[in-house]
Amino acid sequence: MNAAMPLGEFTKQIAQQAILSATSKEPAPPAAPQGENPSAVLLGQISAMQKALKEDEELLVTCQGIRVLEIFAPSRQMAVLTGLDAERSLTRIIAGVESLQLVCKVVKAQPGAKPLRIALVTPKPKDSSA
Repeated sequence: MNAAMPLGEFTKQIAQQAILSATSKEPAPPAAPQGENPSAVLLGQISAMQKALKEDEELLVTCQGIRVLEIFAPSRQMAVLTGLDAERSLTRIIAGVESLQLVCKVVKAQPGAKPLRIALVTPKPKDSSA
């Protein structure tokens, strides 16, 4: 009976450690529903924000310090952001859509200037007859 006690305690400790390690890990981000296209959702959100703008407003979208001027979605999971960095150099960010963190703000356009609009680009459908 004495030998069973330490074994029981040992089993209890293993079970407690397993529970602690399972609960201390951050849960995985929820996966997009199977039919949902993450790139289309991203482009749809930016488009909706731009449609709501007044004539003298523009949507200022930034990502990692880059002012985004164009978002190209070559696939369901990838996006290519084109914009300008702080030195006004042309810069591109290529990333998985689910990892992107965009900051979007409505700002007044410069007086006398035409408000900028983010270009939203999707790949052209492939010709199925070829």
